[in-house]
Amino acid sequence: MIGWIKELRITFGASFLWLICFIYFSQGLRSFVWTAVSYQLKYRLKLSSSASQFVTSISFVPWSIKPIFGIISDCIPINGRKRIPYLVIATLFSLFPWLILGSWEYVRDSKHQLMILLLLQNMGSAMADVVIDAMITEAARHEKATFSGDLQAISWMTMALGGICGSLFGTYALNNFQMHNIFLLFSVLPAVQLCSCRFVADSSSISSSKLPEFSTSNDTDIDILDEARLSTESASPPKPGTLMRKRSHKSSKKILNNILSKYQETEKDESLLSNWFQSFKWAGYTLFNAIRRPIIFRPMGWFFLAQVTVPNLSNVMFYYQTEVLNLEASFLGAERVNGWIGLMFGAFTYNCFLKKMKLRKILMFAHITLAQLTFLDLILVSRINVSHGISDKVMVLFGSALSDVVNQFKFMPFLILSGQLCPPGIEGTLFSLYMSVNNFGSAMSSFFGDTLASVLNISSGSFDNLSLGIGIQVVCTLIPLVFLFLIPKDATGITI
Repeated sequence: MIGWIKELRITFGASFLWLICFIYFSQGLRSFVWTAVSYQLKYRLKLSSSASQFVTSISFVPWSIKPIFGIISDCIPINGRKRIPYLVIATLFSLFPWLILGSWEYVRDSKHQLMILLLLQNMGSAMADVVIDAMITEAARHEKATFSGDLQAISWMTMALGGICGSLFGTYALNNFQMHNIFLLFSVLPAVQLCSCRFVADSSSISSSKLPEFSTSNDTDIDILDEARLSTESASPPKPGTLMRKRSHKSSKKILNNILSKYQETEKDESLLSNWFQSFKWAGYTLFNAIRRPIIFRPMGWFFLAQVTVPNLSNVMFYYQTEVLNLEASFLGAERVNGWIGLMFGAFTYNCFLKKMKLRKILMFAHITLAQLTFLDLILVSRINVSHGISDKVMVLFGSALSDVVNQFKFMPFLILSGQLCPPGIEGTLFSLYMSVNNFGSAMSSFFGDTLASVLNISSGSFDNLSLGIGIQVVCTLIPLVFLFLIPKDATGITI
C-alpha cells in the first residue's frame, strides 16, 4: 500500500495527489455535517419524511447539472487557467453557506433559507467535484493512462476514510455540540481546501492571445488620427498664440489616447467574446460527436436506467429506524461507518482483482446481490428476524456494509470507463455529463421513492405498507438486467 501511494506521488506530484485526496476526503466527511442537517430537518424544523425528502432533493440539484460547470470550466479560462480558478470559486461557495448557517440561528431555522444555502453549498461541492475529476482525467492520459484506475481507487478510498471519520465524529458531535458549532467546525475543511489550491499547477493553462498592436503606419490609425484632429478642431477653435497651440496639441493628444484606449477595449472584448463563442462551439461539436458514439451513449443510458428504475426508500427507512426500531443516533453513526468501510473495501477489491473482469458479469452480479440485500430490509420490516433471534442492529449493519461494497463494484467501472472515453479538451464536460446522468437518475430514484411512499401512504407514524414498498423495490432492482445489452460485450475496467 505504501509503495503504491509512493509511486502515485512520484508520477503525479505530491501537491496534486494531496489536493485529490483532500477534496475526496472532504466529500466523505460531509456525512459529518449532513447527519446534523438530517436531524435539523426532522427534530428542529419538524418536517415530515416527504417534506424532508423534498428539501434534500432540491438541495442536491447542482449535482444533476454538473455538465454546465464542466463546459464553463472547459471553455472559459480565467487568466489563461481552466481548473484552479474555478476550484477556488467552488471552494468559496462551499465555505460561506456553512459560516452563515453557523452564525445566524434564524437562517438555519427557516426551511426555505436553509434549503437555499444548502443548494449553494452543493453547487460549490459539485463544481469542485467537476474540476477535480477533469484534472484526474487530464493527469491520467497518455503515458500515465495505466494509473487511471489507481487514481479513482485512491480517490474513493480517501472519500471512504472521510466518511468513516465523518460518521464517527458526527455521532459524537450530535450528542456534545450545538448545531451551529457543527456547521462552523465543518467550514474549516473548505478553508483548508482554499489554501491548498495555491500549491497545485494548472495542467490546462493556456496562453492568452495578444491584442492587436497599433502603429501609425496603417490606414486605420491614420483615420483615427484624422478623427482626433477634426474632433479637436470642432471642440476648440484655434486662437492666436503659442499657449493656445500647446493647449490644442495637448487636447488632441488626450482625445487621441482616449479613442485608442476605447478601440483597444472594443477589440479586446470582441476578441474575448469571439474566443468564448468558438470554444463553446467547438466543445458542443466535440461533445455531440462523442455522445453519439454507441460506446459512450449506451453505457450512459444503462447507468441512468439502473438508477431511475429502482425507487429509493432510504429516507422512509431512516424514519422507520428511528421511530419504530428506536435506533439511537450513535448506532446510526456506526451504521454509516460500516457502510464507508464497505465502500473502501469495495474500491480496493475492485482495483486489485476485478478491473479485468467483463463489465456485464460484474453488473449482473451487482444487481442480483443488491436485490437479495434489499430483501433483508423486507425481512427486517416484517420482523421475521426477531422470530429467529436475530437483532435489528445486526440486520441493519450487515445489510449496510454489504450494500456499499456491491454498489462500489458497480460504480468503479463506471468511473474508469467515463475517464477513458473523455476526448481531450472537454474532460470536465463529458465526465461531468456522465456523473450528472448518474446523479439525475439518483434524484429521480428518490422522487419515485417518495411518490411510491405517498401512493402507499407510508410516512412518519404510518409504516403499514412499508413491506409492500420494499417488495416493489426488490423487483425493480432486477429490471436493469434486461438492459445489459447496452454495455459493450467485451468491455472491462481497463479496456473498452
